[in-house]
Amino acid sequence: MAKQTKSKSKKLLGSASYDFLRKYINNASPTGFESAGQKMWLDYIKPFTDSFFTDPYGSAAGVINPEATFKVVIEAHADEISWFVNYISAEGLIYLKRNGGVDHQVAPAKRVLIHGKKGVVKAVFGWPAIHTRMANGDNKEPVPKVDNLFLDCGARNKKEVESLGIHIGAVATYEEGYDELAFDYLIGRAMDNRIGGFMIAEVARLLKENKKKLPYALYVVNAVQEEIGLRGAEMMARRIKPDIAIITDVTHDTTTPMINKIIEGDVACGKGPSLAFGPAVHNKLLDIVEDTAAKNKIPVQMRTVSRSTGTDTDSFAYANDGCPSVLISIPLRYMHTTVEMLHKDDIENTIRLMYETLLSLTPKTNLSYFK
Repeated sequence: MAKQTKSKSKKLLGSASYDFLRKYINNASPTGFESAGQKMWLDYIKPFTDSFFTDPYGSAAGVINPEATFKVVIEAHADEISWFVNYISAEGLIYLKRNGGVDHQVAPAKRVLIHGKKGVVKAVFGWPAIHTRMANGDNKEPVPKVDNLFLDCGARNKKEVESLGIHIGAVATYEEGYDELAFDYLIGRAMDNRIGGFMIAEVARLLKENKKKLPYALYVVNAVQEEIGLRGAEMMARRIKPDIAIITDVTHDTTTPMINKIIEGDVACGKGPSLAFGPAVHNKLLDIVEDTAAKNKIPVQMRTVSRSTGTDTDSFAYANDGCPSVLISIPLRYMHTTVEMLHKDDIENTIRLMYETLLSLTPKTNLSYFK
């Protein structure tokens, strides 16, 4: 394995890039309803690619050098966790089901946007005041669960709720968006994995601006429905039939309280992208990524996964006749909350690592385990 050298990242991203990231994070793209975000992403990436296409469920791809027969994919997923309206009570309160792995424990007192037939409706997760919770006599506070959480949009009955265009199956997303903290940290809901879509778009921009000619077709893929089982990636892998896939997603920063490093490994924001060992990760392709990081003095962190990566890597690796795939993750704090947090250095170093890895690949790159 190549020895890694820590280095301060070169600044690749200007204000225009971060302006797009802010708008992209602030836009709602819940699982199964990603089209608004996908349109925004395609508009951004089109100038950097030669062609583009979408599939029936909304996954999108920009293609560089589309005439080439050898195909490389860089991929992220576009969807965010959310809630479905499941039941409207006679009193006008709205009960929910999960749409993806949304965390019920962070929901109480959060503001949400319900995407109904007449447009967006503001609402809040209601929760009993502390005075009433502590007055029940048994000293046991209620715990938020999916079946006791509800939305209050100000309506006094079911008819008023429905008059706003809210219906069974409407999707609710959290209101919190992009913001910046001290020491180059960014926060927002849906950094998982809108940050991935942003980073692969920036790789395409750098290739275009630096006038790099690739000896293969590069598919820059933003897939839908990852949060409910990697579904968009499955469809895109079968459609494209790539020879190599580089997947980017988020992984846990394990340095905050209540996380067991013995189980989750040792990964920290600000210390570079994280590379994973696991059955779906192709060992020879991983070696190339590690060597590329060392050559370009890009810091990386290592971790292991078990039966699956839990990311779109699994869909590409095992599609068709098998596709050598690698996972490059960006460390993230507070995953699946409204304050997902990451570091600008990691964003830029992850972009650099994908960019330099692409420049090192050719159709003749030997990825066979038997040669």
